[in-house]
Amino acid sequence: MIKPAAELARKLGNPCTDETLFELALTHRSCGKRNNERLEFLGDAILSFVVADALYQRFPDAREGQMSRLRSRVVKGETLAKIAREMSLGDYLRLGSGELKSGGYRRDSILADSVEAIIGAVYLDQGVEAARAFILHWFGKHLQQLDLKVSLKDSKTRLQEYLQSRRTALPQYELISVEGDPHDQTFHIRCHVALLDEATEGRGSSRRQAEQQAASSALTALGQESGA
Repeated sequence: MIKPAAELARKLGNPCTDETLFELALTHRSCGKRNNERLEFLGDAILSFVVADALYQRFPDAREGQMSRLRSRVVKGETLAKIAREMSLGDYLRLGSGELKSGGYRRDSILADSVEAIIGAVYLDQGVEAARAFILHWFGKHLQQLDLKVSLKDSKTRLQEYLQSRRTALPQYELISVEGDPHDQTFHIRCHVALLDEATEGRGSSRRQAEQQAASSALTALGQESGA
């Protein structure tokens, strides 16, 4: 059963006073023409700006390329989906019958898009400073865990280099399943690492994204990453 949007708004501290706008942010395109795609577009731009500004202030000596890579780590889909799950956002999403049956309320891409849509709604309702406060609250711990001294290579590269340094076989990535419609798929990948007793798993809107997530989980299991 879908929970009322007003309940989520209360849990989040009522960041958006316009209940209709907030409910629209939770409405997926599978419900029809009135959906959250435009709010998602707006929220994506605002999120990128706020995170870029936060990085600029926090790392005064960072180069453009470094800040771009740091920003990508914060605003990537898996981070957004993780934040959505912290909000229990899936319980409040308005989905069409097909998406409901296929478990769309659990899909990373739909969860991530809904976070961006909420940001867009907060901006339209309360302005840029309210949107900034909302973003910094929910993304704060992810921003705090960033460190220029830590390698910014992607997870697959770091996992491969870690295993090579120990003269261990390279990881093997196995495609478990592909779910959803062709335009909105979720890939499920399993990563097998000789140093781990159990394989790690990842999900994402592309095979590459799912492999990166599985590699990141493997690094965490090996004690090489915080898991953030």
